[in-house]
Amino acid sequence: MKLKDLIEMYEAKKRQYGNEVYLHISEIFEETRERYKQEYLASAKAQKLRAQGKTPDAEQSWKAFKGKNFEKLIWHAMDDEFQSLHNLRCIPGASLVKSKLSEELAHVYDNLTVRYGSWALLPDVDLVIYEPNTYRVIGVISCKITLRERIAQTAYWKLKLASQPLRMHIKGYFITADEDGDLVKGMSNPSRNRIIVEHELDGTYSLRKVEESSKVKVFPKLIEDLRRLINE
Repeated sequence: MKLKDLIEMYEAKKRQYGNEVYLHISEIFEETRERYKQEYLASAKAQKLRAQGKTPDAEQSWKAFKGKNFEKLIWHAMDDEFQSLHNLRCIPGASLVKSKLSEELAHVYDNLTVRYGSWALLPDVDLVIYEPNTYRVIGVISCKITLRERIAQTAYWKLKLASQPLRMHIKGYFITADEDGDLVKGMSNPSRNRIIVEHELDGTYSLRKVEESSKVKVFPKLIEDLRRLINE
């Protein structure tokens, strides 16, 4: 089981469900869970662990696979829409931590780092949105299965960016499958995590139907909000 298998499943569901394919992304992972675990237990890595007297943990391996590839599948899902935003580009945050960067990415790196006195750190984000003509970063995105996975860290980096004059324009976004139901619960009795995203982030986009607000919306509205942002 590899990323390309997930992408093929996504494209099949896209043909079936059209614009509402985002509602079925969690299904892709649920449908591949047992297959992945079986393949892992039969893998050379698992055999090596057994030879060392250890028990391969298929569930833990699955969680790592799911978390890592959720971000990549979201990036794939956004790619078609980004083609319509000719003056914006979206890249994985990991692209900026390589030892050698292209001139373009070196500029993006410089425009995203956060100062800590004489030190500079790159925010821990999954996706970076920037203008390729100017290298100006306009937004960063964290992609997680649930809000509890990293919502406090995401809010921290948004606040750090907002505290620095040359970075305060950068929007902080969150994309989630909301498998814990934090957003689905709505605002009549909001969860702790819903309160955080409503007040600390610029936008949170769900792969489930939710009670929407100006800050929490369904996933397809991310592109609408980005288009509105660049037209302001």
